[in-house]
Amino acid sequence: MEKNGIESKLTGMEGDPDLQFLLQGGDLLKVLSPSWKKTRFLKLQDDCKTIWRESKKTFKSNQTFPVDSIAAVRLGRQSEGLKKNTEEQVEGRCFTIVFKGRRKNLDLIASSEEEAGSWVRGLQKLISSLNNLSADQAKDHWIFSCLRKADKNKDSKLSQQEMKNFLQLLNIGLDDDYAEMLFKKCDKSGSGYLAGAEIEHFYDLLTHREEIDVIYGEYAKTTGFMNAGNLLEFLTKEQREKLTLADAQKIIEKYEPDEQAKGKSLLSKDGFLMYLHDPEAMVFNLDHKQVYQDMQQPLNHYFINSSHNTYLMEDQLKGPSSTEAYVRALLKGCRCVELDCWDGSDNEPVIYHGYTLTSKILFKDAIKAIKEYAFKKSDYPVILSLENHCSVEQQSVMAQHMSSILGSALVTTPLGDGMPTNFPSPEELKGKFLIKGKRLNKLEASFAEAAEEADNTDVTEEEESSNEADDKPAEKTSKKKLKLAKDLSDMVIYCKSVHFNSFEDARKNQSFYEMSSFKEGKAVKLAEESANAYIRHNVEKLSRIYPAGSRTDSSNYNPVPLWNAGCQIVALNFQTACTELDINQGRFLVNGMGGYVLKPAYMRDAATEFDPITLTRGDWLQHKTLHVMVISGQQLPKVNQKKSSIVDPLVKVQIYGVPADVAEKETSAVANNGFNPSWNENFQFDVYVPELALVRFLIEDHDSTSANEFIGQYTLPFNSLKMGYRHVPLLNRNGDKLPSAGLFVHVMVVDAK
Repeated sequence: MEKNGIESKLTGMEGDPDLQFLLQGGDLLKVLSPSWKKTRFLKLQDDCKTIWRESKKTFKSNQTFPVDSIAAVRLGRQSEGLKKNTEEQVEGRCFTIVFKGRRKNLDLIASSEEEAGSWVRGLQKLISSLNNLSADQAKDHWIFSCLRKADKNKDSKLSQQEMKNFLQLLNIGLDDDYAEMLFKKCDKSGSGYLAGAEIEHFYDLLTHREEIDVIYGEYAKTTGFMNAGNLLEFLTKEQREKLTLADAQKIIEKYEPDEQAKGKSLLSKDGFLMYLHDPEAMVFNLDHKQVYQDMQQPLNHYFINSSHNTYLMEDQLKGPSSTEAYVRALLKGCRCVELDCWDGSDNEPVIYHGYTLTSKILFKDAIKAIKEYAFKKSDYPVILSLENHCSVEQQSVMAQHMSSILGSALVTTPLGDGMPTNFPSPEELKGKFLIKGKRLNKLEASFAEAAEEADNTDVTEEEESSNEADDKPAEKTSKKKLKLAKDLSDMVIYCKSVHFNSFEDARKNQSFYEMSSFKEGKAVKLAEESANAYIRHNVEKLSRIYPAGSRTDSSNYNPVPLWNAGCQIVALNFQTACTELDINQGRFLVNGMGGYVLKPAYMRDAATEFDPITLTRGDWLQHKTLHVMVISGQQLPKVNQKKSSIVDPLVKVQIYGVPADVAEKETSAVANNGFNPSWNENFQFDVYVPELALVRFLIEDHDSTSANEFIGQYTLPFNSLKMGYRHVPLLNRNGDKLPSAGLFVHVMVVDAK
């Protein structure tokens, strides 16, 4: 296992000049303010996974950061920091490294445009190639990286002590006797260290999967291999796939690494494992990854991926506001963003969390960022939810900015001819922006010949919800009248904010485009006490839910009961990694991750009798039994980065949905093994309303003295589960894929008797 060139081969970039440039490294200017620009030496380390960052000051500690912590690399003065702190003439030399999670951007200036281009191209290629590694390559990549760290004297050999270091890096706790036995078994030369083929053998022993041996052995009936017929039997009997012999043949051609076996149309155990690791064979039904639902239904017939106080990067009281927060939310598939607008200096409106110490950003900068990133992840419409606290003069400035920046993509008149009677569909609104906010008069008035303009002093921003003021610190807010600028008011077409009195009042007096916002407490109460009325209300109109003002730490509420009540815009704090955001990500994993998921038919029927609490008989009742066997885990990351710390993993299988379906079962903990823990534990769940159910696989590090620590999770809709033996990818706290970690399970769904 020689390291020269190994990593570049694994990344598929051997010989690439941009990779060579990164490996050589170079000086860059780090930018923090107009006057603070300091030289930093950056270099890609030999493992092709880590960037070394060195300060020119000797007393400053040098740092590294992993390549897989980078979310994006952007050339030019695109970030807020570079726009504010650099001059236009350095545009071509600037670039920004954007990190995943809450980590601040790294704004940099190269010595030339050519060097900036090399940094950006090289990093983008490297990120792309690492993201596209096969499961086997990712595993190899990770193990090579651990080997390199363990080989302290860099002689490409492993002493017994270095082997122990290696096992700890791999998250395996072996007792000394077993470690010694394993070492001696591999040390064929008796030299006291492992080298070359001996390390290969050691590696093979470590990565051996006994459970795969058993499954493969049952179907490998052709001279110890699987032929296309054997594979088809496995796929139809175990995996419940509807495939043909020709499909099985294509799988062998695609995944078999051994050319001789492939030539005989045989699948080896290695090829079988490679297939099981491919996304097409994993637990999530890939048919649901694309847009597969009817997108021609009215807008309010969909759950819409929505963010609250989108501009905030951290907490609600003193954290930074940033256009980057809008970029991150939109790139996560968010389709409804919030803009809290206040008067700023020089007649330029600003966005921040009013009456707090959160920093401010210009309204026009937020709109520019939204315009640039709105449709990179999804073509479906983006709703701009305006919390308007501005004077009439600055409201007009807001209207001018939205008109000039968003142009024809902004919906300023109803689609089609005449007064609409229902929402257009997401399909009709592709690439469009909708404004949600106050309006001076009814939309119908704009179609009347002599429309009387409403009194523009009679609208208050806080009418939207009777408790809207609670979203701001209580002692500061007042129900003052807010005047509305006509040019901003006229931009509100399909999402006019109105106060909610009752479901009966809304049915009698509100037009379809008039919508209310509900604070979480009030919404949950309605969902518990008047679920069917809420569902019927949402068949006709849109509802937005937002977190309580008391959540100053940007924590979240459980969105599931609100989805169960048919609420479309269930807004969450996207900046906070938490279970609720995991569930939200799972809900919108499907349908092209486009941010719109069609509600079940019984939640789109004005006469529906569906009630998620009482569950009376109806089409929604499709009682299923879910059988899950949690078999094993692979390469689970360490929770505590101390060298001697090894995880004791356990798995929880959780069901979210209507109250009758909510359940959780957990395995026992496996002591000191995050590398290849084995459980082989069976669970059974009753699921009554599968269309609303989500399944979450959660892995935690067991701790007998305190709360378990999060290792990884994966959430998906119940109806997107694939059956049979399946690998489950794992996501970290920020919702990003853990490159080599996984869970192996057996899933079966049957009609309950």
